Amino acid sequence: MSVNKLINVGYGNMVNVDKVVAVISPDAAPIKRLVQNAKDEGRAIDATCGRRTRAVIVTDSNQLVLSALMPETIANRYQQKENFEWKGEEDEA
Repeated sequence: MSVNKLINVGYGNMVNVDKVVAVISPDAAPIKRLVQNAKDEGRAIDATCGRRTRAVIVTDSNQLVLSALMPETIANRYQQKENFEWKGEEDEA
């Protein structure tokens, strides 16, 4: 049975971590163009709840998820989730 691993990207919004290709800062001009193109083409998912975009999550389906959390925060949450799941598997053995 396959279980989707979800990570909170802010304000109760979740993303399947198996689909994430990159988590990047939106400050650079090329990333701003990437986000604007995705918005124009309907490939952007705004999970900021009206707040400033601080991270852009690129998925393997070429969609962008905009988050109000910093990329470091998302990465830390991912790493904590991985450590928690690894400990859980060790306890079962």
